Amino acid sequence: MKKKSKQLNRYHRPSGTAVDPQALLRVEEVLRLIPVSRSTWWKKVRDGHYPAAIKLGPHTTCWKAADILALSEHSLR
Repeated sequence: MKKKSKQLNRYHRPSGTAVDPQALLRVEEVLRLIPVSRSTWWKKVRDGHYPAAIKLGPHTTCWKAADILALSEHSLR
């Protein structure tokens, strides 16, 4: 049996690593920083409570890391 090599997804950022404020974050990465459910996240984005999404394509949505970090800092206060 051939041993599978562990291949990292290039879009996966391990938890606990620093986030570059100039990066774009996918929803999975955002939810690691903002501890809410996916449905709550999308509801608050639609209601304007959370930063607006950036559409890169029909199935690719992201947010500016600087906006998410600012939201995270604001929610800690």
